[in-house]
Amino acid sequence: MSEFKDQTAETPEQLTEPDSSDIVEAENTNTKQTSVAKSAGIVSIAVMFSRVLGLVREMVFAAVFGAGFLADAFQAAFKISNTLRDLFAEGALSAAFVKVFTDYQVKKTEAEAWRLASMVLNALAVVLCVVVVIGIFISPYLITFLAKDFSPEKAALATTLTQIMFPFILLVALAAVAMGVLNTKGRFAIPASASTAFNVFSIIFGLGLAYWLSSGQMAGKPEDVHAIPPIYAQWAIIGMAIGVLIGGAAQFLIQVPSLLKVGFRFSPVLSFTDPGVLQVAKLMAPAILGVSAVQLKVFIDVFLLSSIEGGNSWLPYAFRLMQFPIGVFGVAIGTASIPMLSRLAAENKFGEFRSTLSSSIRLVFLLTLPSACGLIVLATPIIRLIYERYNFTAISTDMTAFALIGYSIGLTGYAAIKVLSPSFYALDDVKTPMFVSLTSVLIYPFAGYFLMQFFSQFYVTPETPKGLAHVGLTVATSLIALTSFSLLTFMMRRRIKHIEGREILKSFIKIAVASAIMSAVCYFSYYFLHQQFGGKNLFAKLIEAFVPITIGGVVFLISAKLLRISEIDKLYNAFARKLGRK
Repeated sequence: MSEFKDQTAETPEQLTEPDSSDIVEAENTNTKQTSVAKSAGIVSIAVMFSRVLGLVREMVFAAVFGAGFLADAFQAAFKISNTLRDLFAEGALSAAFVKVFTDYQVKKTEAEAWRLASMVLNALAVVLCVVVVIGIFISPYLITFLAKDFSPEKAALATTLTQIMFPFILLVALAAVAMGVLNTKGRFAIPASASTAFNVFSIIFGLGLAYWLSSGQMAGKPEDVHAIPPIYAQWAIIGMAIGVLIGGAAQFLIQVPSLLKVGFRFSPVLSFTDPGVLQVAKLMAPAILGVSAVQLKVFIDVFLLSSIEGGNSWLPYAFRLMQFPIGVFGVAIGTASIPMLSRLAAENKFGEFRSTLSSSIRLVFLLTLPSACGLIVLATPIIRLIYERYNFTAISTDMTAFALIGYSIGLTGYAAIKVLSPSFYALDDVKTPMFVSLTSVLIYPFAGYFLMQFFSQFYVTPETPKGLAHVGLTVATSLIALTSFSLLTFMMRRRIKHIEGREILKSFIKIAVASAIMSAVCYFSYYFLHQQFGGKNLFAKLIEAFVPITIGGVVFLISAKLLRISEIDKLYNAFARKLGRK
């Protein structure tokens, strides 16, 4: 820690007569902050296309399979492979690999860095092949445990779908290593577009296989959504599961040409005792716990929601929408900032590290706080526009909208964790996020169960006998995310002495005020439009959703300029430079 103190630069408020070195450092810091904003902008654009296609995939899925037997079985199965992906691939693996790979490039040779990348890929392939085989065999027991209240028929279908999709974790783990390599080389667009390939291929091949396997009948429109669907409908959902695997393969393969361009050459070397591989594993082990709060709670959700018909469908539909701003903004900023933070830490430039981290957090606030407010105010028209058609009924719209509101409460904290948690890894501190996350995981089941009981008293109807019980889990998720963010911020402040807290708080207050003004405008404009159109057709739904969003966006930008929120200017400058303007 003494070394850290020596390298710590003073904040601008503490300086009276800055010397030339201070000015140079300040210029370098501003350059790096703008670079993060520019890289985040590139990633945001790529991720936005992916999220839009992801929404298209969900819209198609909701229209064809609705929210009931088939959707519940698929979502339960997909949650297992997707959560393992989040834990072992895109979460822990990315953070650990980027740190070690960056250290190799700074402190060793390029050849050694490429050799490390090959060994990590090979080790992953071996280990995860074993995990996949074991997972396929224990799938019946996983479904029996996690979805204890599924009927035997639904549990059998969920088991089959789980076995089909288990290899997904291997494919996306390889994609995560490729993404880590390209990000450390300053290539962000292609890795961020990889999930676009997943969505495109999973939609095209999933629907094609669903149509073929069901002999063209797909899921049909059952009179009772809770009834056991016919065999052809179950074959259709199996086709969608196979499409997920094909999409996972595309997510890795689309990055291979870029890997070759930056100099990667595959080496058939395998060593589980290599120092670099051991370092990645050493960082991954606690990092798995460090990023597991939201991922592990997904398993708990399946367990608690298995008694609510449609519950395992409503939450994923809402979570997909909540993930849109998190992916476009939170993950984008984290993806852009973590390689730079890792390099600054490796070079002992802790003053710039602090300023870059602070700037990244403020940028997260700017982009996600108004998004969260917008989703809360406009949850119903957005859900109605995107999902409500064919097998997705008005009741499902209401239930999904309530879930989205619950998730959106903690959206900003959840997105900020995407930047904060990996920042500890850049400082070789994997224990702090591990303990914070582990505490959250231990608290979540109790908070979720209590809030489920509380919310089950509201909106009780013959169609929804459990009321809003499922919303209790989304509110618990938000409270856990906000608590984890607060703890991580406090720990980071202790770790690096200060994180420009006054600037962060000042920025947060200004953004909150602008978001509140925007929310009021959005609500009243939607209320007025709904009185006029009533959401009776697609055109009315488009008007009721997009007009308030557009007006609210303009009002927020005007408010932000009047309140002099500096991050607005940084974003503009980043894009202006990208487009070749001053």
